[in-house]
Amino acid sequence: METTQTVETMAAKPDYSAEITGILRSNAAPKTLLYQLEDYHANDIAEVLNAVSEPERKKFYRISSIEMLAEIFEFFDEEDAGRYLNEMDIRKAAAVVSRLDTDTAVEALRSIGKDKRALIIDALDPDVQGEIRLIASFDEDEIGSRMTTNCIIIRENMSVKEAMSELVRQAEENDNITTLFVTDDEGGYNGAIDLKDLITARHGKPLTSLIAASFPYVYANELTADCIEKLKDYSESIIPVLDEDNRLLGVITAQNIIEAVDDEMGEDYARFAGLTAEEDLNETLLQSMKKRLPWLLTLLVLGILVSTVVGVFERVVAQLTLIMAFQSLILDMAGNVGTQSLAVTIRGLTDENLTFRQKVHLVIKEMRIGLCNGLLLGLLSFGLIGLYIFLFKGKELLFSFAVSGCIGVSLMLAMLISSAVGTLIPLFFKKIKVDPAVASGPLITTVNDLVAVVAYYGMSWLLLLNVLHLA
Repeated sequence: METTQTVETMAAKPDYSAEITGILRSNAAPKTLLYQLEDYHANDIAEVLNAVSEPERKKFYRISSIEMLAEIFEFFDEEDAGRYLNEMDIRKAAAVVSRLDTDTAVEALRSIGKDKRALIIDALDPDVQGEIRLIASFDEDEIGSRMTTNCIIIRENMSVKEAMSELVRQAEENDNITTLFVTDDEGGYNGAIDLKDLITARHGKPLTSLIAASFPYVYANELTADCIEKLKDYSESIIPVLDEDNRLLGVITAQNIIEAVDDEMGEDYARFAGLTAEEDLNETLLQSMKKRLPWLLTLLVLGILVSTVVGVFERVVAQLTLIMAFQSLILDMAGNVGTQSLAVTIRGLTDENLTFRQKVHLVIKEMRIGLCNGLLLGLLSFGLIGLYIFLFKGKELLFSFAVSGCIGVSLMLAMLISSAVGTLIPLFFKKIKVDPAVASGPLITTVNDLVAVVAYYGMSWLLLLNVLHLA
């Protein structure tokens, strides 16, 4: 009965998108429309704006307040935010940009035309212009490009009472107030103060006694990927960003960090798939081809090499055509084992403090796992494939188990070597300062195909033709 009620409650959930769309398409007065839209969450309105037509969006821009627009823009990705700013009147667009977090404003401005971008920036207050130009001066892969100036900054020589007054004053424009950052008169970073500590401090207590000097921080020109590794062990919701002279420039919020992690994972996933960069759904055919072709060409060359190696063993295939039926078994298992070792190695390499001894231990461990798994699966293959050839292919018992024995030995050898390859290649890439993720997926699989082909046909040539003379 309770389950039925839950289902009915879920089914009765209001369709906010339809309601908001209906409001936008009505002919009510602008004040009435705005009053009705204020009841909805900014994220729900953002989703509707992505779905309605441009004239309907322009109607919304006219009736909406700057505060509402700024709140909604925080839920757009940079391309959509830029597109919608481009649809607005210059003055309204500038007013919205001035209310956005600085990093969000910079991302949105980057995705619109140069001419309109210049007009919007010129229409901003000088202080906002300076903040936007500062953040835009950093490359997209530097953490400074993701920071915001939305934070509370107080001076070290203030009293507790003065610090509280400064907090109240700055809180009108900055809502990141859980942590306050302390600087000297030249803007040099001294540390952070937790809001709770400031509120509970006695008025006569010196402010310096509240400062956490060991609070984590990053430098604006550090790479985002490096900063993520540095910050992952901290649970702070906001991190200060400094320049080379240790002056406080801005902060990185938890949302910024999550977005950075998401972007890094997207890039790594793209490399795992053999792409030079993460693809966008709106990219042209030519752009997508340019991202995929470099690795595909590399893999084509390696694939030709694998085929050439198979050609070297042409006599083995001609005399023992049955072994061709089990080639995919060896190749697939070698590829799977290599990919497993690769995943474990890349995860281990996220620890920047990994010692040489630990790396050697990792290689040996993966090879031991590959050998033991290969031994078990090789024995299983020996028994099952031997029976299969004997019962269903009508071959003699000696011939059947000789072939299955060769397959078992080849499988064990291929899995052992593939484990080593899947571990050593990313370690090598890391050593030469190349992202080890580029060594994954298709590259490892193709290299292990080569290993498996040489192991399988080499063992067939050695054991079946030269030792047992089965041809």
